Amino acid sequence: MSNEVTAFAGANLPSVSKLSEALKKSVGAIAPTGFVILKFDKTGTWVFGANSDEVEDGSTWAVNPYSFAHGYIAWGDGSPVGEKMVSMTDDLPEAGPLPPGADDKGWQHQVGLTLKCVSGQDAGMEVRYAATSVGGKRAVQALGLAIAEQIDKDQSKPVAIVRLEKDSYKHSSYGRVFVPVFKIVDYSGLAGPAPSEPARPPGGADVAEAGTRRRRSA
Repeated sequence: MSNEVTAFAGANLPSVSKLSEALKKSVGAIAPTGFVILKFDKTGTWVFGANSDEVEDGSTWAVNPYSFAHGYIAWGDGSPVGEKMVSMTDDLPEAGPLPPGADDKGWQHQVGLTLKCVSGQDAGMEVRYAATSVGGKRAVQALGLAIAEQIDKDQSKPVAIVRLEKDSYKHSSYGRVFVPVFKIVDYSGLAGPAPSEPARPPGGADVAEAGTRRRRSA
């Protein structure tokens, strides 16, 4: 695997030292447009896109260290009706009044991040992961703290390369509960060659080789 990945760099980004301090202080998820949605479902499966395609086993993903953010989301009839997110370098925003149609859970604290696939059949695809569950928030927090520690040791490689895995525990009321795990396998710099394999279209079209993608059943 190359030690570098396609750039996450851009104008007006904070220094990696400031990023380290911010990651230690707070973690969260940004709400970018044009990203495929990545989810960790109740069966312990990582899926993405409108068709809930399963993430390829063994694929690796680069975590954008500047994408951590935090905020709130409100749901109604199974769909988000409001979302307020800010960068992890900013204080948690005020939730404010609930939007029309919000359910009785009200505003829920949400965290997350964005990632880019760097190996496997989905190489080049960028996804957004956000979580309101305890397990999901803990996974994002643990990842953020690990990146902060890495930056303290080597500011030239702030990008964590991870595998999307899972863990589980037995709950007295809910039975087996699955939790997401971002397993760090390497670190990289912010700039480098693009992934060698083409990205999978965001719409979730079938891959060329039949049977290479496990598709979620209805």
